[in-house]
Amino acid sequence: MKTYQALESTKTEEGNTLALVEKNIDDLPEGDLLIKVSYSSLNYKDAMSATGMPGVTRSYPHTPGIDAVGEIENSSNAAFKEGDKVIVTGYDLGMNTAGGFGQYIRVPANWAVHLPNGLTEIESMSLGTAGLTAGLSIQALDSYRSGIGFKDTKSIVTGATGGVGSIALMLLSKLDSKVTAVTGKKEQIEFLNGLGASEVILRDDLEEVARKPIGKSIWDLGVDVVSGDLLTLLLTSLTPGGAVACSGLVGGPSFESSIFPFILRGNALLGIDSVEISLEQKALIWKKFAKDWKLDLNDLTKEVSLDRLEGEINTILKGNQVGRILVNLN
Repeated sequence: MKTYQALESTKTEEGNTLALVEKNIDDLPEGDLLIKVSYSSLNYKDAMSATGMPGVTRSYPHTPGIDAVGEIENSSNAAFKEGDKVIVTGYDLGMNTAGGFGQYIRVPANWAVHLPNGLTEIESMSLGTAGLTAGLSIQALDSYRSGIGFKDTKSIVTGATGGVGSIALMLLSKLDSKVTAVTGKKEQIEFLNGLGASEVILRDDLEEVARKPIGKSIWDLGVDVVSGDLLTLLLTSLTPGGAVACSGLVGGPSFESSIFPFILRGNALLGIDSVEISLEQKALIWKKFAKDWKLDLNDLTKEVSLDRLEGEINTILKGNQVGRILVNLN
């Protein structure tokens, strides 16, 4: 009987505990594809699941991990064959289905996309759901701008040291936008400049730049992962025809806005979902990262093994994660 290692979260009276355990492949859920996982990545939702925070995972013991890349060992779907390399992100993976913090997963075929040529397994999980979300944000902004590109634009990215923010910053800079990075971490200014930021604004200083209910036109577009007061300020400071792509709620699920940005400047707020979007949309973004959007992620990524992941989970929950955490399951 084949076994594998997994990081398992168990609910106790004192709270959830994490342990590296030996599991049986036969205990994995039913699915079309049995995948030997090479790499995963750490996202905030993984930390929520691992520690038993409400709203993510219904029952424990459970193996988190909403991202995975690896090789198919068994397939009952004609679109995939043994030996194919595939990426699985989103849907129910790592939430209520055993996830990428285990060396094996079994999933439906309609959760997987082929790893595109030009993108390595390490690169795909250095990006992970965070990179996919950043890419979807840039794609939405590009579509809103009718595909005219980002050259000579001024953009702003909130939560710029986190996974989505840092990759969005790098991508916008690569596409020739002049990027303002917003962060609460003063000690990371040099890091953000190194990623391509033209300017760094501390979170608490943004109110001095942006005015409510509507202020000076400053930025053409924005990527927001925070929401709350920061999103309010971004919407007051867009140029006519500008837009913000929003994908997070670190600052809370609610924000305030007047109608002025929308009717006086024709601004738009674009919501970004990376979980339930179609496979075709996911495949498009991964192919872009393999070619036109190719990024050097070495300085952004820290690699850890499963047995060192608990410390990184604690770090991300405290809001201290910088860049991306790559999880090596080999």
